[in-house]
Amino acid sequence: MAPALWLCVSRILWLTCLLPLAPAGVTAGLYELQLTTNSPATTGAEVTITASLVASDNGSLALPANIHFYRFHWIHIPLLLTGKTDEAFSSTIRAVGHEPGDFPVSVWVTAANCWMCKPVARSLIVLSITELLVGNLVVTQNASLPWPSSYLSKTALKISFLLHDPNNFFKTASFLYSWDFGDGTQMVTGDPMVYYNYPTIGNFTVKLKVVAEWEQATLDAGKGITQKMGDFSASVKLHETLQGIQVSGPTQIENFEKMEVTLNILGSPPLTVCWRLKHECLPLEEGECRPVPVADTTYNLTYVFRDPGDFCFSIRAENGISKTHQYHRIQVWPSSMQPMVFAFPCATLIVLILALIMYISLRNSHQKGRREAADFYFSPMSDKHPKPPAGAKCCCQMCCGPFVLETPSEYLEVARENHRLLPPFYKPVKTYTV
Repeated sequence: MAPALWLCVSRILWLTCLLPLAPAGVTAGLYELQLTTNSPATTGAEVTITASLVASDNGSLALPANIHFYRFHWIHIPLLLTGKTDEAFSSTIRAVGHEPGDFPVSVWVTAANCWMCKPVARSLIVLSITELLVGNLVVTQNASLPWPSSYLSKTALKISFLLHDPNNFFKTASFLYSWDFGDGTQMVTGDPMVYYNYPTIGNFTVKLKVVAEWEQATLDAGKGITQKMGDFSASVKLHETLQGIQVSGPTQIENFEKMEVTLNILGSPPLTVCWRLKHECLPLEEGECRPVPVADTTYNLTYVFRDPGDFCFSIRAENGISKTHQYHRIQVWPSSMQPMVFAFPCATLIVLILALIMYISLRNSHQKGRREAADFYFSPMSDKHPKPPAGAKCCCQMCCGPFVLETPSEYLEVARENHRLLPPFYKPVKTYTV
């Protein structure tokens, strides 16, 4: 127990003695390490990693001029180190990986005379090692188009394979290229570049299989053939340039009438259509209208004008490689049905008001007539009328039958039953006996 304690104390004392030897200008956090590499790489190929010490605040701190002021420390296991180069404020190593995978490489910097001190800066990078060939398939065309992966049909495409071999690992290898253009056409070449012309529009995928072979020394002092392969692909979208827009629709219309316009776009879909109504025929600027995706070459446009005048539809269509503009003038006249549209509700309202007034008037007059009839039947002068002659009475009884009453008292009784219009508290001025 005592020897172990003494060993720890001795190490602490030793580090304490080394700390004053650290340079005063070295402070953790003032600097950082920037790492660059040429990975990914294939197994057996050399990979280069470079670490550069820079100031954290974009170079405002002055780095010391002494080239032996800093020391770079690397950890690269299991990669095999093949070379290392140190400069004043950078360090470069070269390593080889014989197994595929992702391998971390770390580096930190300390003062040159105090490698046990706290690091000035540290960083980490992950290297990708693969058994396959590394490269890119690039498709270009003479026509310079701003849209990526979009090309003109019936125009030759240049398809190239770019091998990633920064350290010339495959300088003695021979290559074989098998091409598949996605439209049923295949070919085998020894050149990494071909020209191909697609006769039709559409979306295609170019596939390439690359085989590399070279002689390599074996463990028994002999030579053997080493082979590596790789599969690559690229997508191409072939379009036709837009030749224009045909507009089918009226040139004169009345306001409040729905207008329908058909756009026939001369070009290959998919397309985007953008339009805006203006008083003058001017081109549409970027962001002036909202593009609408169209899957076909026909687009129907509907609009309802609310104000008369001269207008112009500014239309723009574009696909992956080109764009075109078109204009359509239209004259809007005031609608002849517009006064009737506003007059009908007013006339209806007036008719309803007059009908209500007539109904109230007729109702009041009818009630007034009933009150006058009741007053007449209950009038005290009704008994002074002469009686009809007997013959007339007989004739009346024969003609009118049961509808003619015998005596005024009977008649008054019927009137009381059929014309109860007066309030119950009505009292006649005079009373009579019959």
